[in-house]
Order: sequence, then C-alpha cells, then structure tokens
Amino acid sequence: MTFTLPPLPYAHDALGPHMSKETLEYHHDKHHQAYVTNGNNAIKGTEFENMSLEEIVKKSHGKNAAVFNNAGQHYNHNHFWKWMKPNGGGNKLPGRLEKKINEDLGGFEKFKADFQAAGVGQFGSGWCWLQVKNGKLEISKTPNGENPLVHGATPILGCDVWEHSYYIDYRNRRPDYLKAFVENLVNWEYVESLFDKA
Repeated sequence: MTFTLPPLPYAHDALGPHMSKETLEYHHDKHHQAYVTNGNNAIKGTEFENMSLEEIVKKSHGKNAAVFNNAGQHYNHNHFWKWMKPNGGGNKLPGRLEKKINEDLGGFEKFKADFQAAGVGQFGSGWCWLQVKNGKLEISKTPNGENPLVHGATPILGCDVWEHSYYIDYRNRRPDYLKAFVENLVNWEYVESLFDKA
C-alpha cells in the first residue's frame, strides 16, 4: 500500500490553548509527512509493498528498521490526530469503556495517573498507551515508533511523547503536556470505537 498523509480532522488552531497551531503545523504537516515520504521510499520493491499498514508494522518489526520506524510512526500518527478533539478529555467517558477502566485499571483517576506516569517515564522518544491484550485493558509505553501491535496488543489510546509533539508549547514540561492531553484533548468516543473493535 502507498502511505498518504491524512488531513487533520479539525483546523490547525482547533486544539488551542493545549496544543498550538504552530505545533500542529510542524507535527502533522512536516513530521508526519516525512514518515509518509520515507515510508513510501522504504517499502518500494520490498515484500512490504502490497501489505496493509498493520501487516507492515507487525512483519517489519525487528527485520527492517527503515520500514518499521516509518510505518510504525505513520500508524501511530494516523490514530493520534483522531485521539484528540477540541474540548475533549475529562472524565465523561462512554459507559462501556468507563466500566472496563474501573474493572481493569482501578478507576479513572488511577488510569489517568498511571497513563501520565507511563508517558513521563518513557526515556527519550516514544509513546504511552492504553491497550487491549487478552481481553483486558493495560497501560504500556514503547520507545520511538514502536506500538502495542508488535507485542500482541491493540492500542486504543496513545500519546506521543517525542519532543516535537510538545516542545513548542510546553518546552521541557512533559508532565504538563500529558496532563493537558488527558484532561482537555482526548476524543473518548474514538477511543471507545477502537475498544469495541478490539
């Protein structure tokens, strides 16, 4: 498959003041575009050329770093834009998802603390995740462009903790960025739609 840059599901300035227009112009228009361009170049003439994005991510892991890094980041970012919305976040979760967070993760406040801690504790670049594995919700973190797909899990929420995702707005205050993400940006309806499929 050919990678293409999806349009943002909202205007570049729609997530302010929690994520600025400038951040989205750099992060979406430049960084994500680079993963698309480099990924397309990396899969040309390889066994990965005709696979779905998920297959490419799973099958290139540990085998072809150039393909994996760009495909992984393309997959992650395709969801990342949809994991956010204007006036998102907060603790008003769809019912089934809320019930599962209470059952598996000890309630919303504990989820929030643990999810943010995973993002803060990811050394260097990477992601923190809410994932489904063996029917249970878990929190995890991965380095660089890696994601739960390569560990037998399905990601239903992820937060990008590469510096380019927050440095313009938060400088080195990664904890503040993660707090703003959970409290003001998460699109819980999209998270629930992925949870239902997982």
